[in-house]
Amino acid sequence: MKTTTNQNVNIGVDTGKYHLDIYIRPLGDFFSVENTEAGIKKAITRIKKHAPKRIIVEATGRLEAPFIMACAKAKLPFVVANPIHVKRFAGAIGRRAKTDKLDAQLIAHYGEAIKPPLSTLKPEVMQAMSDLVARRNQLLVMQTMEKNRLQILPKNLVSTIKPILTAFRNQIEKVEEKILKLIKSCPEYKTKNDLLQSMKGVGKIAAASIISNLPELGYMSNKQASALVGVAPMNRESGRFKGLRKIQGGRHQVRTVLYMAMMSAIQSNPVFKEYYQRLVASGKPKKVAIIACIRKMVVILNSMLRDGKTWEAPMCSN
Repeated sequence: MKTTTNQNVNIGVDTGKYHLDIYIRPLGDFFSVENTEAGIKKAITRIKKHAPKRIIVEATGRLEAPFIMACAKAKLPFVVANPIHVKRFAGAIGRRAKTDKLDAQLIAHYGEAIKPPLSTLKPEVMQAMSDLVARRNQLLVMQTMEKNRLQILPKNLVSTIKPILTAFRNQIEKVEEKILKLIKSCPEYKTKNDLLQSMKGVGKIAAASIISNLPELGYMSNKQASALVGVAPMNRESGRFKGLRKIQGGRHQVRTVLYMAMMSAIQSNPVFKEYYQRLVASGKPKKVAIIACIRKMVVILNSMLRDGKTWEAPMCSN
């Protein structure tokens, strides 16, 4: 196969759990590989021969992460496309049929026609962000344990606790500084961060946790977003038995951070304050009301990231 250097080559990649379907435009070349390390290596080798202008990968979850990391390592230009934008493009050109080949072809066509800017996100930055947020949570847990001991230990042992608490506080501040530095270093992170923090109640740590541990937010339905965080109530029914609907699963790290964010939002954000008070007044237990508020927060944040719009309280209060 000859190397293509004189054509405006756009490559569309439709990502699945087990396969990557790849279409090379305008050559009309279509092929599939397994979404494994070996399959991705094979795809990268074949793609490099065409010197593409951009490789467009539709963001549908974390399934595309290994392929994106491989593109970054191979120094290939890639775009992580919002599936909502691709869907709107399909509607604009009258595309209705759906097959794996047509989906990959559509994504490539979208890249050629719209020319979306290349993604600047470095996969190693994403991992570093996740590690820092996880480390901060670990430090907070240990700090809480020491504070609890402070309440039960004899006064003559207090002096052995306070230096430890000071050390924890200093380390937490250092980790937070590193998180902020990472966000500022990446334009895509900074854009997301600004959108997320425009909602009163969402601070720098909540935003960092969403960015690193919930990268799919903004690329999915509201129900999927709620389920992924673990704040969507699940039915408990079997035959005649009907139990209370409870939340389960999800990404507990994000949920824990959002729980703390909601405690702040209930105090500072009139939309969530009113919603929480209304739920409690209707007889909902306080914890259930807080989870419902988090679910509302996740839905709104998902819409904000999807549409690239900052928080607008009047619109969100409906």
